[in-house]
Order: sequence, then structure tokens, then C-alpha cells
Amino acid sequence: QVELVESGGGLVQAGGSIRLSCAASISIFNFNVMGWYRQAPGKQRELVATVTSGGVPNYADSVQGRCTIWTDNAEGTLYLQMNSLKPEDTAVYYCNVHRNLDAYDVWGQGTQVTVSS
Repeated sequence: QVELVESGGGLVQAGGSIRLSCAASISIFNFNVMGWYRQAPGKQRELVATVTSGGVPNYADSVQGRCTIWTDNAEGTLYLQMNSLKPEDTAVYYCNVHRNLDAYDVWGQGTQVTVSS
């Protein structure tokens, strides 16, 4: 059973930055796509950004230009750097890894990001 542990959430002022980390219990080379999703109160979970095992990123329009996603394969860690934060970025952020071969999906427990205006 793969475990994902997120960290780095917290309270940030609008315009500030935050870096989220997601540590996997096994090598992230096992997965084809890794990503960050978020869920605000009363809303559905939505994509923030994903990155393939080949390093190709994909960003939601709402964070394009403000976010960077990457992996540190040596550490087995997925990162998300978010800049120019807005109050509407407030949500619980979840890490996800996906393996195409058997549609294996794992979610982390989530980390709260709160952006104050």
C-alpha cells in the first residue's frame, strides 16, 4: 500500500507564496502521472497541476503562470510552488499519483492552504 504524506500548507497573505511537498512511501518512478488537486468548502475537487513521469507539466487555467510542479526523483517527492496567492486559492490540497497499467490511484490526506485578503 502506497502512502502519500503532504506538508507545507498553512496561512498565507494574498500575494504571498507557498511550497507544498508530497512524500511517497515508494519510488515515484512506479507512477505515470503525479499531481495536485484542491477542494474548497462546498466545491468539488479540482485539478491544480499534474506532471508526467517524463516531466511534462499541465496546469489548470486558474493557476497557470503562478504555479510550478516538479518531482525530485532522488527524494521521491512531488512539489508544488504557488506564487501570487489569492483568497480563492484557499482549499485543502491533495497529492495524487496514478499508474496507467492498472489504473492504480492513491491520494494523500490533504493539507490546508488558507490565503487571507
